[in-house]
Amino acid sequence: MPQLVNGVWEKGDVAASEMKGGAFHREPTSFRTWITPDGSPGPDGQPALAAEPGRFQLFVAYICPWASRTLMMRSIKGLTDIIPVAISEPELGDNGWTYDPPADAGPRVGPVRHQHELYTASDPRFTGKVSVPVLWDRKEGRIVNNESADILRILNGAFDGITGDRRDLYPAHLRPEIDRWNAVIYDTLNNGVYRAGFARTQSAYEDAVTSVFATLDRLDAHLAHNRYIAGQHLTEADIRLFVTLVRFDAAYHGAFKCNLRRIADYAHLQAYLRDIYQWPGVAETVRIVHIKRGYYSIAHINPTGIVPLGPDLDFASPHGRDGLPSAGIAGRG
Repeated sequence: MPQLVNGVWEKGDVAASEMKGGAFHREPTSFRTWITPDGSPGPDGQPALAAEPGRFQLFVAYICPWASRTLMMRSIKGLTDIIPVAISEPELGDNGWTYDPPADAGPRVGPVRHQHELYTASDPRFTGKVSVPVLWDRKEGRIVNNESADILRILNGAFDGITGDRRDLYPAHLRPEIDRWNAVIYDTLNNGVYRAGFARTQSAYEDAVTSVFATLDRLDAHLAHNRYIAGQHLTEADIRLFVTLVRFDAAYHGAFKCNLRRIADYAHLQAYLRDIYQWPGVAETVRIVHIKRGYYSIAHINPTGIVPLGPDLDFASPHGRDGLPSAGIAGRG
């Protein structure tokens, strides 16, 4: 995968640092500034900017589950008129994430064709992977944050005073349960499918796939008795799980060889997937055509570039989960 090296875009498989012993290891993100209602420091003392309508922008790709997390939170929290979004082309080629036509990044930077232009505008000597999502400051022309987990929390609360939406997808009383599930879902499922798909040894692949399906089995049993991951309330844990589930049968089952079972083979996970998809504002963040085009364009996984016609997916059918206790989204105290 190409990347920036001292501010210069290098094509080819120069991001081999993510491979160790034939197994895939995800690089840490680099930009971690926060946004808060008044510019006070973030939850762990991070430097922060004050929330303003129209100042900040998301750069994303529909193919990417990490980016889709932020699109879901933006939609659920009513931020679509507050934070504009730029959508990349789904194929990740030699030039990385590409905007066609170029995306407007504000008066300081202007139109950008490639995602790496945002990185070098923020740090002219940047070295590392160029990823989506990016939370961008249009006023100062720099990246605020490129860690999707941070961006979820920022969008969950920083703009409440502007929108009046006091719903909380990371409520204090559920944080231990959310954090517990987040850790499991990230390691073995969100990132687990990538460890399977990008593995370069049989043992690394089998270890990853075994963990993926052990977690899916566990989640299916849990969701037999719980409407959402943390119980009765929709939380960020559901967002983080949904983005992997919705891609699974379309991409991970085939392109990443996670083919022991489909999500369609799990009664409770399939119903849960439909339940979340039908939540107001969620369906518009999913583009299955982009997802398939993107994953099947990865050359070393699919050298022919042929995109499969199937599977035939139906997320709009009745989910049958209304009998499980549901309290919607918790309010902020």
